[in-house]
Amino acid sequence: MDRTQVPTQTRKWLALGLIALAQFMVIMDTSIIGVALPEMREDLGFSQGNLTWVFNAYVVMFGGMLLLGGRLSDLYGARRMFSLGWLILLVGSAAAGLAGDVPTELVGRAVQGVGAALIAPAALTLLMMLFGSTPRELTRALAVYGAAAPAGGTAGVFLGGLLTEYASWPWVFYINIPIAVIALVAAPALLPGGRGGATGGVDLLGALTVTLGIGAAVFGIVRAPEVGWADAQTWGTLLAAAVLIAGFVVIQARRREPLVRLAIFRTPNLGAANLAQFLLGAAWIPMWFFLNLYLQQVLGYSAFPSGAALIPMTALIMIGMIVLAPRLIARFGPKPMVVSGLVLLAAGLAWLSLVRPDGNFWVDVLPASLVSALGMALAFIPSLGTAISSARPEEGGLASGIVNTSYQLGSALGLAAATAVGAALGANELGDSGALTDGFSAAFLVAAAVALAGAALAGLTLRGSRASAPDVESVTV
Repeated sequence: MDRTQVPTQTRKWLALGLIALAQFMVIMDTSIIGVALPEMREDLGFSQGNLTWVFNAYVVMFGGMLLLGGRLSDLYGARRMFSLGWLILLVGSAAAGLAGDVPTELVGRAVQGVGAALIAPAALTLLMMLFGSTPRELTRALAVYGAAAPAGGTAGVFLGGLLTEYASWPWVFYINIPIAVIALVAAPALLPGGRGGATGGVDLLGALTVTLGIGAAVFGIVRAPEVGWADAQTWGTLLAAAVLIAGFVVIQARRREPLVRLAIFRTPNLGAANLAQFLLGAAWIPMWFFLNLYLQQVLGYSAFPSGAALIPMTALIMIGMIVLAPRLIARFGPKPMVVSGLVLLAAGLAWLSLVRPDGNFWVDVLPASLVSALGMALAFIPSLGTAISSARPEEGGLASGIVNTSYQLGSALGLAAATAVGAALGANELGDSGALTDGFSAAFLVAAAVALAGAALAGLTLRGSRASAPDVESVTV
């Protein structure tokens, strides 16, 4: 047995730091490019319409390949796929930074998405390998992992502005390279090795259909606000996605060694927890997106003050996930925390819908954003932990891929729906603070309705009791 398979306590928590770093970087890569986009448009020749694909190319490949990434982790070993993902992310980052034209830039971003799709499920699988046998440590480890996501999102806003202003836009990609090198060096020393526990090979036809199907679904959803929901291209893409995903289900039902064992969805709580993650992403990402727009386009904040305005919300999420949520889960159990967290998120979003054209940060943003952040902190960890721990150990990578896919699809669909409603009510009327505020308010209400629906569905579908909650009172990091 590899000595890293029986890690000391110190090595375990250092390994958790590396796993959290992976989550931090995967999320940061979605937000760090925002401030750099105008310079990229000028230097590379993007049009205003296709500039969004610097973001979308990453998201489509990331969302489309997560299930395959999870299966590969189960088959060939989580550490091996974790390292391969960092290597691919490094290559994609170098290509995106060195790009001299639009196609090369988009290919580089797509390659980054492939790397992230290998890293994300492998990271969660490694977390379960390290902490899954000790429930009181597992909840704390998931909390640290979960808190890395909002930290990465906020850090991306700051770093994107800093690097673009004082260096140049390619550095928003080059910053990944030294971090990837550190991860590649540290992984063999800190993370458990060995092959995965799953048997069989890769279902190539299943992998192709599900990757194309999810990719087409994400593509159609993120492009719909740009070309219109009624456009034939939108419906054609979504219809193709539905056909591909239906074909994938048929293939999986007939294969002796499928990419996804369909019976996994009959596992108690797995489907319910993934539904909660789907709706949590569908409510949270629109809130974060439109809050940024309100700060910049209505209140007139530039990139740095806008990023600073997100710090209280980010800090509360991190404190809530690491300190508060584990203790409340231990006392009340996962289900009450998921339901109450989604209710709090809905309340915060409803409060944000009251923003005013002549508002200010202290009255219109801070209180409501803190309520939303607390709701996110309480709901995210128990739903994520339930989704991962419900699966068999040898299917940890698959379960990680499923939950990551659920959250990403929810994020894309929720943002597209909120954008469509917001745009119809004025969110695209640049320069008209009244119309913009009306549109943003409508988007916040859409997200609030999604969160409230999530709370109701979680209450109806999740099982569990206080007895099943882990004991984390004595855990320290």
